[in-house]
Amino acid sequence: MSQDSNSRTESNATPTTPEKTVLTVRVEPDEGFVDRSLEAMRALDQGEAPEEYHGVSLRDPEELSRLLSAKNVELVRTIAREEPASIRELCRLVDRDIRQVSDDLAELEALGIVELQQNGRAKRPRFEYDEIEIRVPVERDLEREPAPA
Repeated sequence: MSQDSNSRTESNATPTTPEKTVLTVRVEPDEGFVDRSLEAMRALDQGEAPEEYHGVSLRDPEELSRLLSAKNVELVRTIAREEPASIRELCRLVDRDIRQVSDDLAELEALGIVELQQNGRAKRPRFEYDEIEIRVPVERDLEREPAPA
């Protein structure tokens, strides 16, 4: 999968069940991504297998809002359910123009959500998960006084 400079794709920490594969999308600074990657490397260095993890880290909350647009969610669901052989077939399934769908797929691919596989002269959109889990940490400034009730 290709990604832009604001998203990173990982494969190593949130457990999934054998029946269900979950893509975890996190909004987090680089440090969270680096910490989880280092933990996985430590486990490997100690001869242990890191926990299975399928995830994408987004630096910017605005990327999350683009991912969660109604049209993008429809595309991901249709790809997962129908497994179209090409972008043109996907366009027919969602009844949308090829330019719009191609632009949305390029964005989803850049975010690390879908993969576009070469299939002859066509590109086949792929989404290999059963669901998407969104994680947005909410940190509190512990030094501030709580607001009055």
